[in-house]
Amino acid sequence: MRLIKLKYTKWYNIMKQGLSESNPIAIAVLGICSALAVTNRVENAIAMGLGVTFVIIASSATISLMRNFIPSKVRMVTYMVVISTYVIAVQMFLEAFYSDIATALGAYVGLIITNCIVMGRAEAYAVKNPVHYSIIDGLANGLGYTYVLVVVAIIREMLAFGTILNYQVLPDTWENWVVMAMAPGGFFILGMFIWLIRELTKNYEVVN
Repeated sequence: MRLIKLKYTKWYNIMKQGLSESNPIAIAVLGICSALAVTNRVENAIAMGLGVTFVIIASSATISLMRNFIPSKVRMVTYMVVISTYVIAVQMFLEAFYSDIATALGAYVGLIITNCIVMGRAEAYAVKNPVHYSIIDGLANGLGYTYVLVVVAIIREMLAFGTILNYQVLPDTWENWVVMAMAPGGFFILGMFIWLIRELTKNYEVVN
């Protein structure tokens, strides 16, 4: 019973780290480029978030399974090969079933390969831990990335177009904020969200 309790406590702590205390965007400040580029529409943010989550989970699980066989000198190359395989799978899936979203996301799907979150979890966690914990870590960080994208996208799409998931939510008299569809609007909303998360988690930068 004690072992089961310890196991679930560890799983909870891993999830808590990825979702809030070490959130990849709000705390670690990783993946900012894609967070700004794809959050002008909620559907794009959801697609990118789910794609990144899948790649993190799959690559972390694979690297964890291979961790005892990867020579240290070629580990980065190995990470890239594994990650790129899953990114190609995501890209092909979107092009086959969601071509409009694939077109809207453009090169940013392929650039998941260079996303610091994916590579970071492989190097910082998956290569050092068993596969079941690596999967939980990948899920936590993927969901932490996704919910930030979705929240930012909801605000930006609503203010920029008066819609959420292309459904009209603001009256026809609403004057669209064009800046919210552009990068400066994304910077502003993302900055406010990062401040809010750090305030809630009491995670501050200490300057000596």
